[in-house]
Amino acid sequence: MINDKLNENYTPKILVFSTEKISDPAIDLAGLLKLHYPPTVYTISVPCSSGIKPRWILHAFEKGFDGVFIAADGSDCPYGPTCTENTGKIVASAQDIMKEKGINPARLKMAAICSVCAEAFVKHMNNFYQELVKMENVKAQPSEY
Repeated sequence: MINDKLNENYTPKILVFSTEKISDPAIDLAGLLKLHYPPTVYTISVPCSSGIKPRWILHAFEKGFDGVFIAADGSDCPYGPTCTENTGKIVASAQDIMKEKGINPARLKMAAICSVCAEAFVKHMNNFYQELVKMENVKAQPSEY
């Protein structure tokens, strides 16, 4: 469901890559606290955000997601001190591929979400959702990556 400005009922779909030990607890806490964010946010848990592949991100766009958000471990990553740097390189690589395919790189966001950052996660989701509503129509082409 890529943005169609003619459709007033447009509801962007966001895929979140979250991490099992750090950002997943924050997302769970948001639910426990009954904090509200768009119901079209879907999560996939990964052990570490630096293990995400650019082709996974592109695949999400091919399958109809309007935005992808990486809830990175930040400096709290149990797998290594270079997690944030490595995840940043993955995001940059994916955004380069997105540009080549005519997909607005602003459709991919990354932020460090700690295990108790439920309110920050909800704020990121609500803001990203509003940004996606304002973006122009983009069609993802099948990936060769």
